[in-house]
Amino acid sequence: MSQNDPHEEEAPRIRQMIIEDLPEVFHIGEEVFTAEYSQSLYRTWDEYEITTLFNSDNELCIVAEHEERILGFALGTTVKKHHSPWKYGYLVWLGVRRELQKMQVGARLFKELKRRFKEQGVRMIIIDTSADNEPAIRFFKKHGFDNVQEHLYMTLNLSKRHKKKAVKKP
Repeated sequence: MSQNDPHEEEAPRIRQMIIEDLPEVFHIGEEVFTAEYSQSLYRTWDEYEITTLFNSDNELCIVAEHEERILGFALGTTVKKHHSPWKYGYLVWLGVRRELQKMQVGARLFKELKRRFKEQGVRMIIIDTSADNEPAIRFFKKHGFDNVQEHLYMTLNLSKRHKKKAVKKP
C-alpha cells in the first residue's frame, strides 16, 4: 500500500467567479495586496474593484478552487480603442493566497485568462505592477511578457500640514 504524496493532489479547478465568491476573493486580495507589499496596490484594492469588474466582464473574472476553498483569482477586462483594429486584454488583478504562492496556482489562472482573452479576439495582454515587485516581474517574464517599462506614481497627502520652505533674504 502506498501513501499519497501531498504534491500529487489533484490540481485546483479554474472556473468563472460567481457572486458568492466575492467576499472570499476580496479577503484574499486584502491578504495579498498590503501596504508593505505595494503602496499603490494597497490604495486601489477595494470591494468596488471586484464588483465593477464582476459586473462588466464576468467571463474574465475567474477563481482557482480546491475542495470548495478559493485559492486565488484573476480579474481581467478588455479595451477596444477607437480607430484601432486591436483589442487589448488587461489583467487587472492576479492574487493567490500567500501560503500557496509558487505552487502554480497563479500560472493556471493566467493560462485560463489568456485562453479567454484569445477567445474574445484580444491581440495583446497588458499588465502593470510596481517596479520593485520582483516576484511579479519574474512571474510575468516567465509567461512571455517583455518590454518592461517603469512608471512613476506620486502622491500628495492632503491630511499632512506642509511647511513652506523659508525663503532666504539677500
